[in-house]
Amino acid sequence: METVSRLFVTRQRESGAVPAPLPGPAPVKRKPAKKAKKAVVFFEVEILDAKTKDKLCFLDKVEPNATIGEIKSMFHKSHPQWYPARQSIRLDPKGKSLKDEDVLQHLPVGTTATFYFRDLGAQISWVTVFLTEYTGPLVIYLMFYFRVPFIYAPKYDFTTSKHWVVHLACMCHSFHYVKRLLETLFVHRFSHGTMPLRNIFKNCTYYWGFAAWMAYYINHPLYTPPSESFCQIGNFSIHIALRNLRPPGSKTRKIPYPTKNPFTWIFLLVSCPNYTYELGSWLGFTLMTQCLPVAFFTLVGFIQMTVWAKGKHRSYLKEFRDYPPLRSPILPFVL
Repeated sequence: METVSRLFVTRQRESGAVPAPLPGPAPVKRKPAKKAKKAVVFFEVEILDAKTKDKLCFLDKVEPNATIGEIKSMFHKSHPQWYPARQSIRLDPKGKSLKDEDVLQHLPVGTTATFYFRDLGAQISWVTVFLTEYTGPLVIYLMFYFRVPFIYAPKYDFTTSKHWVVHLACMCHSFHYVKRLLETLFVHRFSHGTMPLRNIFKNCTYYWGFAAWMAYYINHPLYTPPSESFCQIGNFSIHIALRNLRPPGSKTRKIPYPTKNPFTWIFLLVSCPNYTYELGSWLGFTLMTQCLPVAFFTLVGFIQMTVWAKGKHRSYLKEFRDYPPLRSPILPFVL
């Protein structure tokens, strides 16, 4: 009976006699509940003098992802005399300086961080230092080569030597420092932008003084003479290889390996082949000129480059566990 009744109503609706029921209200869509934002925990940074332990600055509400470089900029606002380049920020008064790219929340400090400040002194850019210390020897040597007045006796002013070795020595010396200047401008990428201003006086005394001493004897009117290019090309090739390891604007360090350039194959045996080629250049220059000041300059330079090479070699071993064990700092299998 119920089935017949439903069938009757359905037919009545189809014929229009019985109106169809009105549609009900559409279901209300509920908006998904918003996720609660995580509260940002700000840091409080206290900067003390590394020597006296006096409080120099207190920074409130420092974001956890702030870098040491940004903290230096904040510190500079309260102490304008200490611009970021001359600041050394450390976790310990006698510890190592933190890198500018170190992030605050990744350091072993709490939300109240204490750092120690040390003044590095007035700073100067590495590019300025290199340009200054390399331009000096180039100009000084040429002054002696052309025998400008007040260097030798007046009768020798602007005279030239009759010995071919003197002219070849001038070309080699000039090429060496022109190459260095061009590398400074277009090749080198520095991991540190500045160095202490006082170092430029020490460096210029070394380069300028030895250039004048060598040039005086080699270009002297009474000088009597008794391979450079190979090592110069090798030195340049190593600088290009080291440059390509560091992308522009970065301070990343990688293990240098030989490239397709045969001059870089010496990387298989030494950590700092640029110093090895540099030593070879000055040894060749010493043998060519047979001049005592040149030999002394080569000896002093070799000692200094050995110190630098050993330091870089130790740094490579400490930073890279897979560093090639066969390499020596500057001389294969010897030193």
